[in-house]
Amino acid sequence: MGFFGKALAKLKTGLTKTRNVFLGGLKAILPAGRKIDEELLDKLEEQLIAADIGVRTTMRIIEDLKIAYREKKIATSEDVLAALKNEMKMYWPPADRSLHFAPSGPTVILVAGVNGVGKTTSIAKLAQHLTDQGKKVMLAACDTFRAAAVEQLTIWATRTGVQIVKHQQGADPAAVAFDACEAAVARNVDVMLVDTAGRIHTKDHLMRELGKIKRVVGNKIPGAPHEVLLVLDATTGQNAISQAKTFTDAAGVTGIFLAKLDGTAKGGIVVAIRNEVSLPVKFIGVGEKTEDIEPFDPETFVEALFE
Repeated sequence: MGFFGKALAKLKTGLTKTRNVFLGGLKAILPAGRKIDEELLDKLEEQLIAADIGVRTTMRIIEDLKIAYREKKIATSEDVLAALKNEMKMYWPPADRSLHFAPSGPTVILVAGVNGVGKTTSIAKLAQHLTDQGKKVMLAACDTFRAAAVEQLTIWATRTGVQIVKHQQGADPAAVAFDACEAAVARNVDVMLVDTAGRIHTKDHLMRELGKIKRVVGNKIPGAPHEVLLVLDATTGQNAISQAKTFTDAAGVTGIFLAKLDGTAKGGIVVAIRNEVSLPVKFIGVGEKTEDIEPFDPETFVEALFE
């Protein structure tokens, strides 16, 4: 089995709940051999919205299908499913979904997200993913506000075999970032993953904290941060969209890590994010283990959804 085959098999397993609801719902209204009409396409519209694909995205897809129907390009349920699959694959334009690495010295990746989205676990998965690529990884425990955040990150650092720089709970996050930058340069680290505070008292508070950390790492390491990844919880559906907008305004997010995709029937949120927020989904979490991380590839995602 090649790389594509392995990625597809893993994603098929991770998307089981979403696929059961999504594909099950489609087949309920589009049984094999069924002749279609515009009324049926309206029912399909309801089904896509229920799958958290998003209203605007759904309306665009349905309008394209209705045009194809009127032009007699599609006539049966099989035609509709094939056209829908193709439409969703084409929905993502070519985009750079790779991580941007520094040309020299440590690459600094800020990781943001509200409490409870799986941020710490996602950082561990990223650490494992980068370590498996032969990178020397360090964690910076800059979420010093949340009780046990530093302790949890330390446990993951041990499990993934990476270094960590930390202070006591309640310490100044920017001071932790400063020390971590110095350590990363001194130890010839390839990638430093910076955990940031997840609570949002107000957007101003969030902007100040993240702004301080960004200034510190930028002063210590040229071009840093090279990425700002936002962790979103797929199980929250449309609520993830509002989080993405808030953090993008506050932190200059460059990409999304969509966590807990295996635990939800709302996997269609990947499509909605593409429409509502101009940010690439770079990684998806499809399980509990540190190896349950996949670089997001639209074609593989759609294939897994329709398998």
